Amino acid sequence: MRRAALLLAVLTLAALAGTAQADVFQVVPTRSAAFVPPPPAQPEQLDYTQLLGLWQGAGAQYGVPWQVLAAINKVESDFGRNMGPSSAGAVGWMQFMPATWLEYGVDASGDGVADPWNAADAIYSAARYLAAAGAATDLYGAVFAYNHADWYVQEVLDLARLYGGDTSVAFTLDKLQQELETARATVARAGDRLLAARSRVAELERKADRAPLLSTRLEIQKRQTIAEFSRAAAARSLAHARRTLAQAQQAAKAASFNRTVGSLLGAPDASSGYVFPVGGGPGVVSVAHTHHDYPAADIAAPLGEPAYALANSVVQRSWSTPDPRCGIGLTLQAYDGQVWTYCHLAVLDPAVTPGAVLSAGQQVGLVGATGDATGPHLHLQLQPATSYPQEEPWFQGFAGTAFSWQDEPTPGAPQPMAQPIRGLAAVHQGPVFRVVPAAPTAVVLFSR
Repeated sequence: MRRAALLLAVLTLAALAGTAQADVFQVVPTRSAAFVPPPPAQPEQLDYTQLLGLWQGAGAQYGVPWQVLAAINKVESDFGRNMGPSSAGAVGWMQFMPATWLEYGVDASGDGVADPWNAADAIYSAARYLAAAGAATDLYGAVFAYNHADWYVQEVLDLARLYGGDTSVAFTLDKLQQELETARATVARAGDRLLAARSRVAELERKADRAPLLSTRLEIQKRQTIAEFSRAAAARSLAHARRTLAQAQQAAKAASFNRTVGSLLGAPDASSGYVFPVGGGPGVVSVAHTHHDYPAADIAAPLGEPAYALANSVVQRSWSTPDPRCGIGLTLQAYDGQVWTYCHLAVLDPAVTPGAVLSAGQQVGLVGATGDATGPHLHLQLQPATSYPQEEPWFQGFAGTAFSWQDEPTPGAPQPMAQPIRGLAAVHQGPVFRVVPAAPTAVVLFSR
């Protein structure tokens, strides 16, 4: 079924390319790159009109639909916003591995250097690579050669088909996504600031209680009053950020009907009564088959990606003051009786309170790194932790559509390109606060 859908995408793109593309198709002989330049001190910034000109020019020169180049540019580097180097060593606008760049990199800008950090060089080189991989006769196979993953080919061809003949679609969706991601990140950072302010107030309260002299206690109480103002300001900032996020989510809602667009916008991926608990798609969300010391799943995702109720459920416990180990989180009981615990959220949705009834796919918070965490991710486990979440059929069914496996070798030949790096999920973003909650929290097992 998926192959048929992708075949339809390929045929649609072939029609979009038109017969004129076949007339100009040629792999223009160019000298391969002699070396891979280092990243520039100031990354190149291009507007949408400039990018469109590069996609269309490279597509016409090498017989590749410009929509495919635009989609790869989006998936690989988010239109130049995340150019690496990736964990695999891929670099630049189109995420070339250095060895591949030395073979296929071209100087399209005419400055005398084939540079993967230069948008023109990278986009024309990607078109050259796709042409050499047989894009003229097998677009699916050429994109698969670019990155050996079916989900990747599906995402690229779906995006390319969605871009279609309307040159404004790619940029309209990109703007929508950037506004939504900015709003989520703002909420996550505001949550961090509020936690820090609360921690400061609590620390001063303890110091004031222990102060041996009245004069010392009065001085501490002055600082405590200032800290209270900071805490109140942080709370207002978080409330404002939540309202902005709600507006961005409402604006994105209509566009999320398309599965690929929904993935980019972080919409929940649902199947058979279950929803994958983290949005963002396989390009940025990943998980290993096992946990390092007991049954659990650490679902890596960028800071601020949405976390969802994985099924129709009832909240058993929730805590917005970070547990020293689990951070901010909740425990819910799904409709089938299974009990699940979420850990390390950046913020918890205000509606997630004990006894609250949640619908599958309802947002419960944002991915964070609170508690004992080395980077942003959602820690998910059953209560009791008798089996791995990854062994659940519903969980496995989302592989390649909602997440990618971290520890699954890529089939076929070594990848010439790296996986998309949008968000750099492994990088810790923001402080980790370890504040002991006033009320007891769920008894869970988890670690870093």
